[in-house]
Amino acid sequence: MIRHATSRWEIGLAAKFAAVGLVGYSVDATLLNLGLRAGLQPDWARVVSLVCAMQATFAINGLVVFRCLEWSRLPRQWAGYMAANGFGNFCNYWIFLTLVSTHWRIIGAPMFALTAGSACAWMINYVGTRFLVFASAAVGLRAAAAAKQRARVCAALAAAPERGPVADL
Repeated sequence: MIRHATSRWEIGLAAKFAAVGLVGYSVDATLLNLGLRAGLQPDWARVVSLVCAMQATFAINGLVVFRCLEWSRLPRQWAGYMAANGFGNFCNYWIFLTLVSTHWRIIGAPMFALTAGSACAWMINYVGTRFLVFASAAVGLRAAAAAKQRARVCAALAAAPERGPVADL
């Protein structure tokens, strides 16, 4: 039962990270469109949009998902996040450039290339953020979730003592 709770917690954390990724994608897509409309080439417009999206996701992930941003550690956390997500976003950017350079009607469209690159980078960025940048916060959050689950199980047992031993604990 506790292992199941930990798995559900990890899935929930990944889902929250994905939701933040959608916010980052929105920032990225909006700024990419603005850059393209302003006359920037797709490669430079994407550099600007990607850097801004990384800042937005850092703030939201640190404050909402992992809940561990601290003023005293902010520069170190920011640098770790940028490094950990840098590889995933390098892959993201490379896929974007490759697809745009094909000049194919659909595949080469900047929004399609943005979506393909972002989808590929999500897992790389999640692993880097979860296990490198905010690992200690995730351990604390997981422990709190496990304690909450244990409390629910104990409360259920106390409320129904006639059930006898519970086999799935």
